[in-house]
Amino acid sequence: MTMHTPFPRVPYTRLAADAFKALQATSQAVHAGSLEHALLELVFLRVSQINGCAYCMDMHATALRGAGVEPRKLDTLAAWHESRFFDARERAALGWADALTRLPAAAPSEAAYQALAAHFDEKGISDLSMAIAVINAWNRLGTGLLPPLP
Repeated sequence: MTMHTPFPRVPYTRLAADAFKALQATSQAVHAGSLEHALLELVFLRVSQINGCAYCMDMHATALRGAGVEPRKLDTLAAWHESRFFDARERAALGWADALTRLPAAAPSEAAYQALAAHFDEKGISDLSMAIAVINAWNRLGTGLLPPLP
């Protein structure tokens, strides 16, 4: 089990400052996109659960609680496909998040894409896919370099 320390393994925000700032700018662009805040945060929390990023799980669960998301919804996110607290659109987004985060030897299935396309237009699919890519990048920093929990 990995323990978070008061300091990251390396001061990556300083040593890779340009890339870090670019990732922050990309995150801001994702938040300014077509998807609503609560859906983005659900996707971010789900991807962070899959990747085991405690820093990101804490951040996104806190944001969702602050936005008034029902606690039972948060409590069952890890089993979203079995929970009654998620609507069809959320399920499609979460299914796509799972598929892009757990990339198998090939692209996500056509069935996963068709489930997504039933609820999102091309802009929404693009914005959601970018959001999933960005949170996966943040999770790699969080699990690999261990930033301190707030």
